[in-house]
Amino acid sequence: MDFDQAHRLWLDTHRKRRSGERKDRLERGHGHGEQLFLRNVWWPLRGDLDHLHPEYEISDWRGRPYFADFAWLTEAVKLIIEVKGFGPHVRDMDRTMYSRELNREVFLQAIGYRVVSLSYDDVERQPEICIMLLRMLLSRFEVSGQQADLPKLALKSTLLQAVQLGRPIRPKDVEAQLGVNHRTAVRYLQQLCELGAVVRGGAVYLLAGSLLR
Repeated sequence: MDFDQAHRLWLDTHRKRRSGERKDRLERGHGHGEQLFLRNVWWPLRGDLDHLHPEYEISDWRGRPYFADFAWLTEAVKLIIEVKGFGPHVRDMDRTMYSRELNREVFLQAIGYRVVSLSYDDVERQPEICIMLLRMLLSRFEVSGQQADLPKLALKSTLLQAVQLGRPIRPKDVEAQLGVNHRTAVRYLQQLCELGAVVRGGAVYLLAGSLLR
C-alpha cells in the first residue's frame, strides 16, 4: 500500500469515529501542512500511520479544548506533534497568544505528553532534518525485549549522549551513562565510527582520535 492509499484509509477511519465539532475540526484542521508532514516526514520515517491521531483533542489547564496537529499514542510514549508555520505562529502572534502557546506546551508536558514542534519550512524543504531528529527521539521509546537488540540500543543511547554533551564524547562518558566497563565503552564508540555516525555542527561530533583518551 502506498502513501496515498494509506492516508485515505487512515483519514476515513478517523472520520467515522468522530462526530460534531471533533469531526468538523478534523475536516478543517487536517490541511496542507499536516498532509505534507505525513508525506515528507512521517511516512518515510515509519512506513505506516499506526497509533497516529490527527487533530487530537486535549483540554488545556483552563478546561478549554485544544486540538493538536497529531498525537502518537503508544504504550511507551504520548507524543504531541505540531507543524508550525512562521506566519501564524510567529509573525502574526501577539504577546497574549505567544504566552498562551508556551503555557499550553508546559501544561501538556506536565500531564505526561512529549511535545515536538516542527517548522513548516523544514517539513517542506528539509524533511531529512525532521526525520533525523524524530528518529533520534523515537528510538528512546522503541525498546525490544529481545536480548539480541541490546547492543543496538546501547549504540543509539551512545549517539544520543554524544549529541547532548556538546563536545567530543569519551569512553568514560559512555561508562557513566551505560554502566559498562572501559573496553565495552571503547567498542561502542568504535562501532559508531565504523557505521559513519558523525554529528556535525558546533562542537557536537565524534572524534576517532579522542576515543582512547
